[in-house]
Amino acid sequence: MARSPDRLPHEKGFHVSWDQLHRDARALAWRLDGHGPIDGGWKAVVAITRGGMVPAMIVARELDIRTIDTISVKSYLKGSQGELQVLKSPDVAVMGDGEGVLVVDDLVDSGRTLDLVRSLFPKAHMATVYAKPKGKPMVQTYVTEVSQDTWIFFPWDMALQYVEPYRGSD
Repeated sequence: MARSPDRLPHEKGFHVSWDQLHRDARALAWRLDGHGPIDGGWKAVVAITRGGMVPAMIVARELDIRTIDTISVKSYLKGSQGELQVLKSPDVAVMGDGEGVLVVDDLVDSGRTLDLVRSLFPKAHMATVYAKPKGKPMVQTYVTEVSQDTWIFFPWDMALQYVEPYRGSD
């Protein structure tokens, strides 16, 4: 059976399990430990919803950061990138210009979302678990780089089900 033309090539799909994401988010926390502007620490974590919520929680736990907030930026419209829109902003009293704040996301792809967040909070530290080359200049700390044409399958997007073998069904 031939591969469907709209299916991603098998070798360009990067499947991330819950266990792997947990390990990688902890590795992100270890890279950030002691590098904050407040005696090596951080005053708050802001998760970019929705993908950044799990890594942000793990980073906050590992670094014992109790102030956690979210920023929600909508950028995808039916499979393509549309105009960026902030749906929910973090507490301005906590954020200020971003000094001492970690902004955490699962992935930086094109960098558009982080560029918008940086324009709002220029002194915040941008950290992602995974980074693609186009977006890498927008992030200060990341764990793993993947190629631009790799599609990352996060555990919250997956369900356990039968998968047909790559080279047919026999």
